[in-house]
Amino acid sequence: MNNAIPPATESADRKLRAILVDTLALEEERVSGFEDDTELFGAIPELDSQAVMGLLTEIEDHFGFIIDDEDVDGEMLETYGALLRFVMHRRPG
Repeated sequence: MNNAIPPATESADRKLRAILVDTLALEEERVSGFEDDTELFGAIPELDSQAVMGLLTEIEDHFGFIIDDEDVDGEMLETYGALLRFVMHRRPG
């Protein structure tokens, strides 16, 4: 059984981590330690309601899709893994 992360997921993971570093002015070392269950919204002071808009805009720009208002909910921003899964599901092929 191969437990390697698929290249597309690994690429999206690196890109999403870079967006979090740039948008929220977080330390790279901190973000590199994010696990699937690392809490985001409500747990990271830098990710407040104003920062969410900037983060979503950067995700749209870097991944090439539009995030509709109805797509944004607490679950999507609850953990790093939830945000990565959202990106993986929404990004173009």
